[in-house]
Amino acid sequence: MIHMHPPDLQRLHDELRDAIRDHADWHRRVMRTLVCRLPPEPDDLGEDAHRRCTFGRWFYRAEHQDLRAQPPYQAIEVEHARLHRLAARVLLETRANAAISHEGFDEFVDGCARLRLELDSLYHEMEAALRNCDPLTGAYGRVEILPVLREARELALRNVQPSCIAFMDLDRFKAVNDTYGHGIGDKALVGAVRCVTEHLRPYDKVFRYGGDEFLLLLPGVRLDGAQHLVERIRAGLAATQLAVTEAGERIFLTASFGLTALEPDLAVEESIGRADQALLLAKAAGRNRVVCRDPATSTGLMLEQVLLSPH
Repeated sequence: MIHMHPPDLQRLHDELRDAIRDHADWHRRVMRTLVCRLPPEPDDLGEDAHRRCTFGRWFYRAEHQDLRAQPPYQAIEVEHARLHRLAARVLLETRANAAISHEGFDEFVDGCARLRLELDSLYHEMEAALRNCDPLTGAYGRVEILPVLREARELALRNVQPSCIAFMDLDRFKAVNDTYGHGIGDKALVGAVRCVTEHLRPYDKVFRYGGDEFLLLLPGVRLDGAQHLVERIRAGLAATQLAVTEAGERIFLTASFGLTALEPDLAVEESIGRADQALLLAKAAGRNRVVCRDPATSTGLMLEQVLLSPH
């Protein structure tokens, strides 16, 4: 699923809707040229025709560079460039007053259908992301946690890929709300999720569990690799300005993390509980750190000491 901050995703969703309409207009114009034997537009005949059309000019904007690295965009890029090559072929036949080959015309029509399918798929994927994300931070909503984690657990159970999960809690976040107000606190939450997302891989997921607590899903990695990844997130977050007050005071926060494997032989809720226990240890040990929860006796003894100690 496409994952972006809601205002950015909404803007892109609206732009894509307009771009789909522009592509439909281009398709109608090409079909009119073919049927009415009209002179083709020169821009439709060049090797860079896919960049010159209205859709292409939107698609290849500099600010879309990161998005074009995502699989849905890659598929659209391939189909769009191929479609323009097919269009140029049949348009050149028309300009030469030659009969359009059945094969060329069928390939062009099929190419239009494939591209439209990819565009519609991306558009609906964006709609789903907008429905399912937390409206403030852009993280996935809590309602998505169990279905997504159960799917990841099923992949681990079938030995397709392992996954890890981590709880993240912003350290002393309440003090920010108490000192500067909830407006600055909200900005800090948004900044924290932006920072975490920038340090994650494209297929990792961030869920807002509640308040200033988030859950990370890290597929395709075991505990040692996940620990390196989460440590990088922790260090990056500690060094990032999350908000600025009206008086110009810069807000920085650290975070504590509890990490565990998404065990295939445990219910998802039990793995979530293990991550929560590891987070408790991280906070008890002084915050701003990553604690990895494993079934080792030492971890269990540490947890028992924390739970029994006075707070």
